[in-house]
Amino acid sequence: MSESSLAAPQLVINSRMLYSSWIPADPQAAAALLPKGLQPAANRAIYMNQYVVDSEDQTSSFGAYSLTYLGLDLAGRTAPDGVTPSRFFTHYFNSSEKVRAYVRERGVPASAGTTTLELNGGELVATTRVDGTPIIRTVARVGAKISSVARGHLTYVTLVNGKLVAGNYPYVGELASPFELVSLEFLAKDHPVYALRPSSPLQKVEGWCWYAPRDSFVYPGGEYEYKQ
Repeated sequence: MSESSLAAPQLVINSRMLYSSWIPADPQAAAALLPKGLQPAANRAIYMNQYVVDSEDQTSSFGAYSLTYLGLDLAGRTAPDGVTPSRFFTHYFNSSEKVRAYVRERGVPASAGTTTLELNGGELVATTRVDGTPIIRTVARVGAKISSVARGHLTYVTLVNGKLVAGNYPYVGELASPFELVSLEFLAKDHPVYALRPSSPLQKVEGWCWYAPRDSFVYPGGEYEYKQ
């Protein structure tokens, strides 16, 4: 039996999700987090996903949890759409040890942390905490209308026993409109994640900043060797 004892794949539905992407203040420090064999995308973009799964009824076996994960867009291979860059996990802060055990088996650098998404009126505040201390805070303005549905696959790359592997993560998300990413703060200069902090002024990557009050996806079980 595996460490996590959970079958693959795992399904999550109707999470509350804030996805953002930006150009880092220090592209060299960010690129230094990549393992040998991987190169950052030409624009040096960073991605981040902050989301909350409020109820165990929204998952096949994970249970309720919150998560912030982030890392770098990669040069070379893309997701199945042929356009979206593959992405590498550098940090993964999850509130559930059950989920952390599952993803560690697949090379994800999972550690403990919590994420909250607080929507007051039209202001959304997402806060990532480690040991109770806020390390990332994102503020956005969001509307109540669903303007479109995003769907497809994202490809995330991990390092397993010294080998690069990738998994395709299918997703369907209802995107809120209007939407504006207002600010993105990295609050802990002494934490390794600070290497991914955004430039000032904030340079957002178009198309990858959005809020979905209902986003569903699958953690893959059929990973494959990643080759450039």
